[in-house]
Amino acid sequence: MKEEIIYRPLTPADFDQIITLGNHVHGDGYLDTDIITGWYKKGLAHGLNASFVAYHGEKLVGFRVTFSANTWEIDKWCSPDLWKVKPELACYFKCNTVDENYRGFGIGGQLLKHSISEAKKQGATAGVAHLWKQSPGNSAVSYFTRCGGEHVQSHPDKWNQLSKEGYDCILCGFDCHCEAAEMIIYF
Repeated sequence: MKEEIIYRPLTPADFDQIITLGNHVHGDGYLDTDIITGWYKKGLAHGLNASFVAYHGEKLVGFRVTFSANTWEIDKWCSPDLWKVKPELACYFKCNTVDENYRGFGIGGQLLKHSISEAKKQGATAGVAHLWKQSPGNSAVSYFTRCGGEHVQSHPDKWNQLSKEGYDCILCGFDCHCEAAEMIIYF
């Protein structure tokens, strides 16, 4: 790459490119303006933003959406009794997306490092994520494990309801049966 990758906090000015990249990578209907607006707001706490973007020149090449501790719902897909921290001290790593032409350059790891740094300043002591086990070669789980993530529990059909509401999974279509690996990183 001739130009350096620039990392900075996610802002509303990034929404259009995030929606385009997110729907390309994850499937149509994954993101829209309302969804990314809500996600963005959940990353803000104490004047800090835990979500980040990566640009190569003017092109968005990656983004990480992170929800600050106490801004996200601990639902049936979470196992807080298995976490080694109080649930209110855990942020949530909602989404990590890197353009396919920019994978393998460490962009995802750098986005995670930036998010962890800000989440810690916001008061989090751990971060929870649900990783897509059907990613090619289970690369999502492998990447998160290399970054210090520990497996908590597996959740079949994690995104099934979302697919019935219009999310077009790139593997399953509108009847997603992909499995999520609930994982946690302690800071």
